[in-house]
Amino acid sequence: MADNDSGDRDGRLILVRHGETEWSRTGRHTGRSDIPLTEHGERQARALTRQLERLTFQRVLVSPRERSWRTAELAGITDFTVDEDLAEWDYGAYEGLTRDEIRTQDPQWTIWTGTPPGGESKDQVSARAERVLRRLEPELRRGDVLVVSHGHFGRVLAIAWLQFPVSAAAALHMEPAAVCVLGDDRGQPVILNWNMPNPANERAESE
Repeated sequence: MADNDSGDRDGRLILVRHGETEWSRTGRHTGRSDIPLTEHGERQARALTRQLERLTFQRVLVSPRERSWRTAELAGITDFTVDEDLAEWDYGAYEGLTRDEIRTQDPQWTIWTGTPPGGESKDQVSARAERVLRRLEPELRRGDVLVVSHGHFGRVLAIAWLQFPVSAAAALHMEPAAVCVLGDDRGQPVILNWNMPNPANERAESE
Protein backbone atom coordinates (compact mmCIF):
# COMPACT_ATOMS: atom_id res chain seq x y z
CA MET A 1 0.00 0.00 0.00
CA ALA A 2 1.39 3.38 -0.99
CA ASP A 3 2.51 5.88 1.64
CA ASN A 4 0.03 8.77 1.51
CA ASP A 5 2.18 11.10 3.68
CA SER A 6 -0.71 11.82 6.02
CA GLY A 7 1.25 13.54 8.79
CA ASP A 8 0.26 17.11 7.85
CA ARG A 9 -3.45 16.51 7.21
CA ASP A 10 -5.77 18.85 9.08
CA GLY A 11 -8.92 17.55 7.41
CA ARG A 12 -11.06 14.44 7.51
CA LEU A 13 -12.26 12.29 4.64
CA ILE A 14 -16.04 11.91 4.84
CA LEU A 15 -17.31 8.91 2.88
CA VAL A 16 -20.98 8.50 1.94
CA ARG A 17 -22.46 5.52 0.15
CA HIS A 18 -25.33 6.30 -2.21
CA GLY A 19 -28.91 5.67 -1.11
CA GLU A 20 -30.82 2.48 -1.67
CA THR A 21 -31.49 1.19 -5.19
CA GLU A 22 -33.62 -1.78 -6.17
CA TRP A 23 -30.45 -3.78 -6.83
CA SER A 24 -28.77 -2.83 -3.56
CA ARG A 25 -31.99 -3.75 -1.74
CA THR A 26 -31.97 -7.21 -3.30
CA GLY A 27 -28.21 -7.77 -3.02
CA ARG A 28 -27.38 -7.58 -6.72
CA HIS A 29 -23.86 -6.55 -7.67
CA THR A 30 -24.20 -3.12 -9.25
CA GLY A 31 -21.09 -1.83 -10.97
CA ARG A 32 -21.48 -0.29 -14.43
CA SER A 33 -25.30 -0.40 -14.41
CA ASP A 34 -26.91 2.97 -13.73
CA ILE A 35 -29.71 1.92 -11.40
CA PRO A 36 -31.70 4.86 -9.92
CA LEU A 37 -32.52 5.38 -6.26
CA THR A 38 -35.71 3.88 -4.88
CA GLU A 39 -38.18 6.16 -3.10
CA HIS A 40 -36.64 5.03 0.18
CA GLY A 41 -33.19 5.74 -1.26
CA GLU A 42 -34.29 9.29 -2.03
CA ARG A 43 -35.55 9.70 1.55
CA GLN A 44 -32.21 8.42 2.82
CA ALA A 45 -30.38 10.93 0.63
CA ARG A 46 -32.49 13.84 1.88
CA ALA A 47 -31.95 12.73 5.47
CA LEU A 48 -28.17 13.06 4.97
CA THR A 49 -28.68 16.82 5.07
CA ARG A 50 -29.00 16.58 8.86
CA GLN A 51 -25.57 14.92 9.08
CA LEU A 52 -23.74 17.06 6.53
CA GLU A 53 -25.25 20.56 6.70
CA ARG A 54 -23.00 21.82 9.51
CA LEU A 55 -19.82 20.71 7.77
CA THR A 56 -17.68 22.77 5.41
CA PHE A 57 -15.89 20.90 2.65
CA GLN A 58 -12.78 21.93 0.78
CA ARG A 59 -13.94 19.73 -2.07
CA VAL A 60 -16.72 17.28 -2.92
CA LEU A 61 -16.20 14.39 -5.34
CA VAL A 62 -18.93 12.04 -6.56
CA SER A 63 -19.04 8.87 -8.63
CA PRO A 64 -20.26 9.23 -12.23
CA ARG A 65 -23.19 6.89 -11.53
CA GLU A 66 -26.60 8.55 -11.10
CA ARG A 67 -27.24 6.84 -7.77
CA SER A 68 -24.24 8.69 -6.32
CA TRP A 69 -24.55 12.19 -7.77
CA ARG A 70 -28.31 12.13 -7.18
CA THR A 71 -27.66 11.24 -3.53
CA ALA A 72 -25.38 14.28 -3.28
CA GLU A 73 -27.99 16.55 -4.87
CA LEU A 74 -30.78 15.36 -2.58
CA ALA A 75 -28.49 15.85 0.42
CA GLY A 76 -28.20 19.52 -0.53
CA ILE A 77 -24.73 19.29 -2.11
CA THR A 78 -24.67 21.29 -5.34
CA ASP A 79 -20.97 22.12 -5.80
CA PHE A 80 -19.34 18.81 -6.64
CA THR A 81 -16.98 17.27 -9.18
CA VAL A 82 -17.64 13.96 -10.92
CA ASP A 83 -14.59 11.69 -10.67
CA GLU A 84 -14.50 8.59 -12.87
CA ASP A 85 -12.15 6.88 -10.42
CA LEU A 86 -14.99 6.79 -7.85
CA ALA A 87 -17.10 4.40 -9.91
CA GLU A 88 -18.05 1.12 -8.28
CA TRP A 89 -16.07 -2.07 -8.86
CA ASP A 90 -16.51 -3.43 -12.38
CA TYR A 91 -18.07 -6.83 -11.72
CA GLY A 92 -17.78 -8.04 -15.32
CA ALA A 93 -19.87 -11.16 -15.92
CA TYR A 94 -21.17 -11.02 -12.32
CA GLU A 95 -22.97 -7.71 -12.90
CA GLY A 96 -26.54 -7.92 -11.64
CA LEU A 97 -26.04 -11.24 -9.84
CA THR A 98 -26.43 -11.90 -6.13
CA ARG A 99 -23.70 -13.59 -4.12
CA ASP A 100 -25.77 -16.79 -3.93
CA GLU A 101 -26.16 -16.82 -7.72
CA ILE A 102 -22.42 -16.33 -8.20
CA ARG A 103 -21.68 -19.14 -5.77
CA THR A 104 -23.64 -21.62 -7.85
CA GLN A 105 -20.74 -21.18 -10.33
CA ASP A 106 -17.91 -20.65 -7.81
CA PRO A 107 -18.85 -21.86 -4.30
CA GLN A 108 -15.92 -20.12 -2.55
CA TRP A 109 -16.08 -16.82 -4.39
CA THR A 110 -15.88 -13.43 -2.70
CA ILE A 111 -15.02 -10.07 -4.27
CA TRP A 112 -12.00 -9.89 -1.94
CA THR A 113 -10.44 -13.17 -3.01
CA GLY A 114 -11.36 -13.55 -6.67
CA THR A 115 -11.54 -11.43 -9.81
CA PRO A 116 -14.94 -11.46 -11.55
CA PRO A 117 -14.65 -12.73 -15.15
CA GLY A 118 -14.19 -9.73 -17.43
CA GLY A 119 -14.16 -7.34 -14.44
CA GLU A 120 -11.63 -5.56 -12.26
CA SER A 121 -9.14 -7.15 -9.89
CA LYS A 122 -8.84 -5.87 -6.32
CA ASP A 123 -5.43 -4.42 -7.24
CA GLN A 124 -6.98 -2.39 -10.07
CA VAL A 125 -9.68 -1.02 -7.78
CA SER A 126 -7.10 -0.28 -5.08
CA ALA A 127 -5.00 1.66 -7.61
CA ARG A 128 -8.03 3.85 -8.39
CA ALA A 129 -8.55 4.53 -4.70
CA GLU A 130 -4.95 5.55 -4.20
CA ARG A 131 -5.15 7.91 -7.18
CA VAL A 132 -8.16 9.60 -5.56
CA LEU A 133 -6.29 10.08 -2.28
CA ARG A 134 -3.26 11.53 -4.02
CA ARG A 135 -5.43 14.05 -5.87
CA LEU A 136 -7.22 15.04 -2.66
CA GLU A 137 -4.08 15.49 -0.57
CA PRO A 138 -3.84 19.30 -1.04
CA GLU A 139 -7.44 19.82 0.10
CA LEU A 140 -7.06 17.38 3.02
CA ARG A 141 -4.16 19.44 4.32
CA ARG A 142 -6.58 22.36 4.68
CA GLY A 143 -9.86 20.78 5.78
CA ASP A 144 -12.57 18.18 5.24
CA VAL A 145 -13.35 16.47 1.93
CA LEU A 146 -16.59 14.67 1.03
CA VAL A 147 -16.74 11.65 -1.28
CA VAL A 148 -20.07 10.15 -2.40
CA SER A 149 -19.51 6.74 -3.93
CA HIS A 150 -20.38 3.06 -3.51
CA GLY A 151 -20.27 0.21 -1.04
CA HIS A 152 -17.33 -1.85 -2.24
CA PHE A 153 -15.33 1.06 -3.61
CA GLY A 154 -15.91 3.09 -0.44
CA ARG A 155 -14.49 0.26 1.62
CA VAL A 156 -11.44 0.03 -0.65
CA LEU A 157 -10.95 3.79 -0.35
CA ALA A 158 -11.05 3.52 3.45
CA ILE A 159 -8.46 0.75 3.40
CA ALA A 160 -6.23 2.83 1.13
CA TRP A 161 -6.50 5.66 3.68
CA LEU A 162 -5.53 3.28 6.49
CA GLN A 163 -2.67 1.88 4.37
CA PHE A 164 -3.80 -1.72 4.90
CA PRO A 165 -3.87 -4.50 2.28
CA VAL A 166 -7.03 -4.19 0.20
CA SER A 167 -8.27 -7.59 1.36
CA ALA A 168 -8.77 -6.04 4.83
CA ALA A 169 -11.81 -4.22 3.40
CA ALA A 170 -13.72 -7.48 3.86
CA ALA A 171 -13.89 -6.59 7.58
CA LEU A 172 -15.80 -3.37 6.89
CA HIS A 173 -19.50 -2.97 6.09
CA MET A 174 -21.23 0.02 4.53
CA GLU A 175 -25.01 0.41 4.45
CA PRO A 176 -26.77 2.52 1.78
CA ALA A 177 -26.58 6.24 2.65
CA ALA A 178 -24.22 5.54 5.55
CA VAL A 179 -21.70 8.19 6.61
CA CYS A 180 -18.14 7.19 7.49
CA VAL A 181 -15.41 9.50 8.78
CA LEU A 182 -11.67 8.92 8.36
CA GLY A 183 -9.02 11.06 10.00
CA ASP A 184 -5.60 11.10 11.63
CA ASP A 185 -4.48 10.59 15.20
CA ARG A 186 -1.07 12.26 15.55
CA GLY A 187 -0.12 11.21 12.05
CA GLN A 188 -1.71 7.74 12.19
CA PRO A 189 -4.59 7.28 9.72
CA VAL A 190 -7.66 6.12 11.67
CA ILE A 191 -11.40 5.46 11.43
CA LEU A 192 -13.18 8.12 13.48
CA ASN A 193 -16.74 6.93 12.76
CA TRP A 194 -17.97 4.09 10.59
CA ASN A 195 -21.34 3.19 9.07
CA MET A 196 -23.21 5.90 10.98
CA PRO A 197 -26.98 5.15 10.80
CA ASN A 198 -29.08 7.12 8.37
CA PRO A 199 -31.95 9.07 10.02
CA ALA A 200 -34.41 7.86 7.36
CA ASN A 201 -33.81 4.26 8.41
CA GLU A 202 -34.50 5.13 12.05
CA ARG A 203 -37.82 6.72 11.14
CA ALA A 204 -38.82 3.78 8.96
CA GLU A 205 -38.15 1.31 11.80
CA SER A 206 -40.33 3.31 14.19
CA GLU A 207 -43.32 3.53 11.82
